[in-house]
Amino acid sequence: MSTLDAADSIPQPSAEEATAAPAAALGLPSFIAGSVALGLGLAGVVPAGVLGAPLAIILAATALGLLLATIWSAAIGQTAVAGIFGIFGTFWLSYAVLVLGLAHNWFAIAPTAVLATVKLFLLTWLIIIVMLTLATLRLPLAFTGVFILVDVALLLLYLAFVQTSPAGVPSTGLLKAAGYVVLAFAALGVYVFFGSAAQATGGKALPLGKPVLHG
Repeated sequence: MSTLDAADSIPQPSAEEATAAPAAALGLPSFIAGSVALGLGLAGVVPAGVLGAPLAIILAATALGLLLATIWSAAIGQTAVAGIFGIFGTFWLSYAVLVLGLAHNWFAIAPTAVLATVKLFLLTWLIIIVMLTLATLRLPLAFTGVFILVDVALLLLYLAFVQTSPAGVPSTGLLKAAGYVVLAFAALGVYVFFGSAAQATGGKALPLGKPVLHG
């Protein structure tokens, strides 16, 4: 049997099984922690000039936790779950690297090119998460809802930097709107986690909605 045939023979989880994947016990809280930290930062809990404040959580908890959940999922043959956690893990990791790199000039990016760099980052990830959203429409609706809200938050952030003032300040209103959307998908993530935790502890799963696509 070839390696490819062996991979195809591994049973993949159904939509219901994916919601109760063992790695979700680690991956979902990690995702929620970074989302709450970023959402509060964008919404104005910390001054705009110190939006690097969530980085400790995003780098050491969210990115690391999601990547560990990715390895866990892959090790037990849950390819779709591993893909989702891996995409979000690398998103958060790349966000931390971007902020740290720009703050410390790691990439030798000219000051005049910083804005273009941020827009490139946001547009790239918007495309990737929209792709993920469309590719996972067979998952329960709650997951699709999280992904759509992530899409909206990235779009608002991109538009905020498109509408930068002559002084180089992105649109405050759009940044705050993005922060509220981030908090919204964090809240939906909490609901999904409670459903996963209920199943993991022998309880009944919470209703997550019917998938957009069936079959």
